[in-house]
Amino acid sequence: MDFVGSPSPSSASTSAPNDVTSQEHYVTSIEADHETTCWGCGVRLLVSPHAPVFKCGWCGAITNRNALKNNNQYYKWRRLRDRCFVVFVLLFMLFIICGGIWAVYPVVFSISFFWGIFHSTITLILSVSTLSSFGLASFLSPGVPPRILWGSYPAVGKGGLENYTFCHHCSKPKSSRTHHCSSCGMCVLDMDHHCPFIGNCVGAANHRCFIIFLISAVMSTIYVSTISFYAALHVWPPVNYVANQPLNRLLSYEVTLNFLKESAFALLRSAVFLTPRGRVLVYLFIASVSVGIGLSVLLWQQLSYVYRGKTYLSQLNASEGDGGERDCKNLINFFGCQYIAARYFPSFWNSRKTHEK
Repeated sequence: MDFVGSPSPSSASTSAPNDVTSQEHYVTSIEADHETTCWGCGVRLLVSPHAPVFKCGWCGAITNRNALKNNNQYYKWRRLRDRCFVVFVLLFMLFIICGGIWAVYPVVFSISFFWGIFHSTITLILSVSTLSSFGLASFLSPGVPPRILWGSYPAVGKGGLENYTFCHHCSKPKSSRTHHCSSCGMCVLDMDHHCPFIGNCVGAANHRCFIIFLISAVMSTIYVSTISFYAALHVWPPVNYVANQPLNRLLSYEVTLNFLKESAFALLRSAVFLTPRGRVLVYLFIASVSVGIGLSVLLWQQLSYVYRGKTYLSQLNASEGDGGERDCKNLINFFGCQYIAARYFPSFWNSRKTHEK
């Protein structure tokens, strides 16, 4: 290094020991505090001792010194909770199917044999599709990340672990598309969320089955609510109510309110004489409507994330300005209909225009 001017001998003699001392102290600090080893490729790195997170310049692996260690204290209880939810959901679906067959179809077959066979076919299709998609979403693996080489410099190439972090729970590398689920005790590729009602994570391998289950369940609840309401009208006891007000007086607020109250009380009084079949029909209608509303909201949320090309967790981790590319092709690719869209809708498939909300 060039210096401006020449120092005097006395100043040089007095400053030399200080320079040597500071230089020796600086070299000792590098060897003691700044040297570490990359977990991804094993290369020795010189980093700041105050940096909690650093990235390897060779393999691109990210090291977090403050990462939490493995803690499986409540793992068994979480798995037991998920299995109880799965059993409860299965029993509820079986009750809806069996209760609907017992309560609805005597009424339907008494009206017309053709409509009885028609509704039996619809019930069979919806029941099989809902139960099978639920079983696949519950018991399929949510998606295991691919195994890669790590920990050795000759085996890990340049940028081979770009933006990978180390999962201290599974003791293996974890990509930016992978998240560790504490309930399942594993890393899941493209994890959307952990659903306790299916007792499983929703990831790359079963995300499609989960959405198909939601679609089938929503269609089933619409069908059950419609057919149970139709059957309840035929088995409901007669409502003993006679309007004591002329029709032209119902336009006033007080008279209309009293009319609605008396009608509601008359309906409740007639409900006391309902048969067991009628009570089951009322429960089927209320349960199917309430469950259908909740599942419809969840289905709309899931389809909106797929439309954006994201998952629930990636949407949470994304920045505010990063909305993703919104396109209907994301939905087509997700359901695996590329061939059908390219063959029967070539103009749509070849278009690069995105559909903005």
